[in-house]
Amino acid sequence: MSSAIGLSESCLAALHHLREQREVNTVVLRHEHPADVLVPELEGNLTHDELVQGLPSDEPRLVVHELSFASPEGTRRNELLLILWMPPAAEAQEEAYTAGYTALKEYLADVHVHLTARRADQLAYRRLVALAG
Repeated sequence: MSSAIGLSESCLAALHHLREQREVNTVVLRHEHPADVLVPELEGNLTHDELVQGLPSDEPRLVVHELSFASPEGTRRNELLLILWMPPAAEAQEEAYTAGYTALKEYLADVHVHLTARRADQLAYRRLVALAG
């Protein structure tokens, strides 16, 4: 049974910045133990490649990222993604991060693209565009 994970004040502020400031398109969150809250690890403007390369290979993270892409009609679109990054080496922490993922899905009810990735290839740009499209 998973425990409840809270969203820290700094987490809420980072998510607000993501929505309100053009220079922020990515918030990376980590679980802070023993407080059982999510805290921001990074708040910035990352390209897709920078995001994927910056994820740790042995630790989970929660990511809210605004994906920019062109629709098949050629119009520019932006879509928020909620990503649970859970590499195989981090499975011992899966319960806490899954609880945090659930809390974020509830808080970010208008974000419709949610995914769990265990390998970097699962975050391929074209795959993310297909999910958001």
